[in-house]
Amino acid sequence: MIIEDVINLLEEFAPLAYAEDFDNVGLLVGNKKTQLTGVLVTLDTLESVVDEAIENNCNLIVSFHPIIFKGLKKITGKTYVERVVLKAIKHDIAIYAIHTALDNAVQGVNDAICNKLGLINKEILIPQAQTIKKLVTFVPKEEAEILRTALFKAGAGTIGNYSNCSFNTEGVGTYMGNELSSPTKGIKGKTHREEETQIGVTYPKHLEQSILKTLFKTHSYEEVAFEITTLENRNQHIGIGMVGELKEPMEEYEFLNYLKTKMNVTHIRHTTLLGKPIKKIAVLGGSGSFAIEAAKASDAQIFITADLKYHDFFTAENNIILADIGHFESEQFTKNILVAFLIKKITNFAVVLSKTQTNPVKYF
Repeated sequence: MIIEDVINLLEEFAPLAYAEDFDNVGLLVGNKKTQLTGVLVTLDTLESVVDEAIENNCNLIVSFHPIIFKGLKKITGKTYVERVVLKAIKHDIAIYAIHTALDNAVQGVNDAICNKLGLINKEILIPQAQTIKKLVTFVPKEEAEILRTALFKAGAGTIGNYSNCSFNTEGVGTYMGNELSSPTKGIKGKTHREEETQIGVTYPKHLEQSILKTLFKTHSYEEVAFEITTLENRNQHIGIGMVGELKEPMEEYEFLNYLKTKMNVTHIRHTTLLGKPIKKIAVLGGSGSFAIEAAKASDAQIFITADLKYHDFFTAENNIILADIGHFESEQFTKNILVAFLIKKITNFAVVLSKTQTNPVKYF
């Protein structure tokens, strides 16, 4: 295997097309064509993590957070970021960051929190907009089934829990090729009428290139007529945050203790308790103040997140409990997701779960 093979697997699991615009994801350091020796998975890439990769003969570090977030104008070793990059390059170690691509994946960061808490009936808290596209094309009637099957195989036609979805209408298409054309049906210079099927299929936006490649490869026409539109339909599989339910309601203090145990935290910063049982829970790993209103709208009794500022707590307005468990603490199980996924996919190379403690925050 080469490093690119691992990257392709990761991007099937959490496509970079769904990462937030502000983020810096993907291969940050290294050559993707390098032969793979092993993979080290971490939450953060620090110098000690690079040392760990060297010790384990891993030349690819898969990191949740990107070590390079803002542009680097110099690499002199003055900052910890520069030192990490220098050490990785010196030892021919590639660094790949997945960050908000995994935040927005249905089996990503927030699903891990829900699973730790034993939540059921899980749904995306804030579905990402404009992730569904629609392809409409026109094909000779006798070729419609072949083209539909090929598009389905490429990933088109999936709606929620259903696959092979399409809409088809019959009609007559007309065209006339000029002197430079080579029509597969009809004669150039003469208007041709062809019984055609109009096929409409939806697809997730990250598959667009493979969908179009399949369309052009399978379609018999020299010039393929097609239309692509971006839909506003809700995508139940892509988005940030998650809402779920406990199997049985808990009293507030009981739940806070349960939360501390399950998420392995020592402190929880929270708003005033409301004297109501907790059943429905909203979660968002990492900095989640932007999702407070969405959590309130979900009718959750508590919103578990991190990095809330003083004034953020006022916005609860006695409608919801806001619980800040810490940034690292909310994302600490993320690397376990990636290791479990890669171990299933890669059986002939070491996939190592980093043992380095990268949380910079200490409690007294």
